[in-house]
Amino acid sequence: MSDRPEATTRSGPGRLLVAVYALFALAAGARAGVQIGTRFSEAPVAYLLSAVAAVVYVLATVALALGGRTSRRVAVAACSVELAGVLVVGTLSLADASAFPDATVWSGYGRGYGYVPLVLPVLGLVWLWRSSRADGEATAGKPATAGEKPVSAGKPATAGESTGDGSRAA
Repeated sequence: MSDRPEATTRSGPGRLLVAVYALFALAAGARAGVQIGTRFSEAPVAYLLSAVAAVVYVLATVALALGGRTSRRVAVAACSVELAGVLVVGTLSLADASAFPDATVWSGYGRGYGYVPLVLPVLGLVWLWRSSRADGEATAGKPATAGEKPVSAGKPATAGESTGDGSRAA
C-alpha cells in the first residue's frame, strides 16, 4: 500500500495548519538561536526548552506537509509531545517562576505567543484524526492492487472479493 493516502493534511485547513507550524518552527528556532548564542548562562533550561520546541515544530511541520501514513504517525507523536510540553512547562513556569528566569515558547502555556502553543497541538491532533477518518472513508471499498490488502471498511469479504491473505471469499 502506498505511504501516501489522500493528502488531506496538504489541502484546505490542513494547509493553514502546516503554515502556522512552519511559522512557529521559525519563531521558536530563531528565539532559541539568539538566546543560546548570546546569553545561554542566564537561563540554560529555558533556552534549551525553546530549542526543543523548535525541533518539535519542525518535525510536526514536515510530517503534516508530507501527509503519508508514516508521516501521520510522526505528526501525532510530535503534536502529542508538544501538548505535553506546553502543559508541563506551562504548569511548572507558573508554579515555580524562579525555575524559569526567562520565558520559553511554552512558558505560561504559551502566553507570550497568544496561547497559540497551547491550542496548536490540539488543533493538529483533531485535524489528523478527522483527515485520517476522511482518508479511510475515501479508500473504503477500493480494489486492492498487487501486494496490497483490500480496504473493506470493516465489512467481511463477499463472494469473489479478496480476503487479504491471497485467497478469495467463497
